[in-house]
Amino acid sequence: MNTIYLDYNATTPIDAEVAKEMQPYLTQYFGNPSSIHEFGIITKKAVEKARGQIANLINCKPNEIIFTGGGTESNNYAIKGSANYLRNKGNHIITSQIEHPAVAEVCAYLESVGFEISYLPVDKYGWLHIDEVEKAIKANTILISIMHANNEIGTLQDIADIGKLATQHGIRFHSDAAQSIGKVEVDVQKMGVDLLSIAAHKFYAPKGIGALYVREGVKLEKFMHGANHEQNLRAGTENVLEIVGIGKAAEMAKHDLDKNYQHNKRLRDRLYENIVKELPAAHRNGHPEKCLPNTLSISFKNIEANTLLADMKGLAASAGAACHSEGIDISSTLNAIKLPIDTAMGTIRFSTGKYLSEQDIDTASDIIVKSVKSLMPNLSEVNITNKQLQNEEIKLTQFTHGLGCACKIRPQYLERILKQLPRTSSANVLIDNSTSDDACAYKISDNKAIIQTVDFFTPMVDDAYDFGQIAAANAISDIYAMGAKPLFALNIVAFPDNRLPEFTLREILRGASDKAQEAGISILGGHTIEDTEPKFGMTVTAVANPEKIISNSTAQVGDIIFITKAIGTGIVSTAIKRGLAGEKSVKEALDVMKGLNDKAAELLNEFPVSACTDITGFGLLGHLTEMLEGSQLSAQIFAENIPLISDVKNLAAAGSIPGGTTNNYEFTAKKITYDSKISDIDKVILNDAQTSGGLLISIAEKYRNQAIEFAQKIGLSCFVEIGKVEAKADYVVKVL
Repeated sequence: MNTIYLDYNATTPIDAEVAKEMQPYLTQYFGNPSSIHEFGIITKKAVEKARGQIANLINCKPNEIIFTGGGTESNNYAIKGSANYLRNKGNHIITSQIEHPAVAEVCAYLESVGFEISYLPVDKYGWLHIDEVEKAIKANTILISIMHANNEIGTLQDIADIGKLATQHGIRFHSDAAQSIGKVEVDVQKMGVDLLSIAAHKFYAPKGIGALYVREGVKLEKFMHGANHEQNLRAGTENVLEIVGIGKAAEMAKHDLDKNYQHNKRLRDRLYENIVKELPAAHRNGHPEKCLPNTLSISFKNIEANTLLADMKGLAASAGAACHSEGIDISSTLNAIKLPIDTAMGTIRFSTGKYLSEQDIDTASDIIVKSVKSLMPNLSEVNITNKQLQNEEIKLTQFTHGLGCACKIRPQYLERILKQLPRTSSANVLIDNSTSDDACAYKISDNKAIIQTVDFFTPMVDDAYDFGQIAAANAISDIYAMGAKPLFALNIVAFPDNRLPEFTLREILRGASDKAQEAGISILGGHTIEDTEPKFGMTVTAVANPEKIISNSTAQVGDIIFITKAIGTGIVSTAIKRGLAGEKSVKEALDVMKGLNDKAAELLNEFPVSACTDITGFGLLGHLTEMLEGSQLSAQIFAENIPLISDVKNLAAAGSIPGGTTNNYEFTAKKITYDSKISDIDKVILNDAQTSGGLLISIAEKYRNQAIEFAQKIGLSCFVEIGKVEAKADYVVKVL
């Protein structure tokens, strides 16, 4: 089945007529528009034709159109250019609480350099009342910037009324019209704006091109410096190919406006009616009348939006909230309309477009209703059977929003909670929650202590058997890190039996059982609950000599720090979910995560190791800082020595960074001193949330060579020296 695209507010496909118009400027007409020979004249005419086409669309003069690199640049130029040019007249800017980041972040920046910003509230429909604008105006107000249409909920603002108010007070007025162009009428004369931002890819033109309407007489401080292109307002050789595209798209948008409006609205309304017929509790967001014809923001109470999106196979849409293990990130728009968190968390934006049919909408409705019901047990009608999915490939990462240990609670959050818990006073307790670890040790005799660990997380790989193996290896890793001998394990299972067939659970358990047997133990039982997404883990019970238990907080000055596996599993897992990881990276990550730390455990038993911990959800630097802070010491490590999974830098640079990794980076930032040569990408990787990572071993320098030789002897393939422990300094870790 082809995926039904219901995300036209995110971007639109390039119209065939637009592509046809662009084609000659890709293969035939290549001249620089600034050149005076015939090659330049041809492309110059094309640029000016496009300028006229956009001017005709929004009812302005061609010379009032400036081409930019997109809507974001247009917003930046309009707001920063106005603020800096008018600064001698005032420093107050008015905007709303529901602006796109391309406006909100610009205002936040200006606020940081001395401008005063008023963020106006909206009502429950996302509508800005004109009296709020009037009340906010001050003597030093120099600019008002209000979006025409909200990109999430579709609410249209009364730009014309705000324009009249701005004119009455002599205040410059800018509007971001990225979402409204091509969907509703945009007439700058009726709107009364001085500046208006346009993004081509929102109306069937290419990405990377936009325009800014600048009313005659309005002055801006230059944003791009160079030659005198675009009336000396925006330097840089014109992107002729894409300018031709935006021009043709503007012409078509003007010609087809009414037809597209009716088509989009009919499909949007049909989608809504189909959904509420089956799910009457669904909540619609946005103004019921003053809204874009194609936009449907709808909330499903107590369902996580990203889990719902992952479940809606064959459908593309966008979420209004991102859910994490320790909280829910609600968009600024949903916050502004004061949508309750249990409703906001399940918000999905569907947006229709001209290539959709009624059949597409009906099919999409069925997918949506089925997925919502499957995630709400009280609405679920039937469980998924093996037969229903026997011909479908199940990818577990598509059934969860978290990825392995990357979905752990934020370290700073966990740290606060643990400090509030009571400490035991029993002398028999050797290790408790004071170490922020997921393990404990209890002395039962002079020569024997019981150790228990627990791990539990969501899939980070697609294959159920692999997931079971990785989860088991990760759980057993804590035992190895403490120098103990594992005895047996218990399963912990959360499973959506109304979303996944029983053979998926069977494969998870089989993978875990096989890995446990590899470690020489059995899984003796467990506990299961029903959940909206699959989760699996184990508690492992082990035995050790109380005098030989290895702590994560007893490193010594002069110790050499070794690592036993490559890092980058969190980044690769995220890339797997997004379909970006290559075969080599996937294989290496699987080998790392499925591998037991049993060989490393042999080394721990051979030498008097000072301290050890396994590298999991808090990342290399997170676990290293735990070790050092517990030992009241510091360390220097060498970034170039740290082994990485293949292609992890490129994947991180492409944005495949899990939320847990970002949280780790923020948490360790004040504790780490980075050499100036360490790139931001390298910093992220060093904080990457690992699943079933290697051991971090602190061992006296005098044992270094012997330990390296022993590692080679027993076949420990990765045993890499990465740094050295030193006396407590003004940093916890220095990365060189």
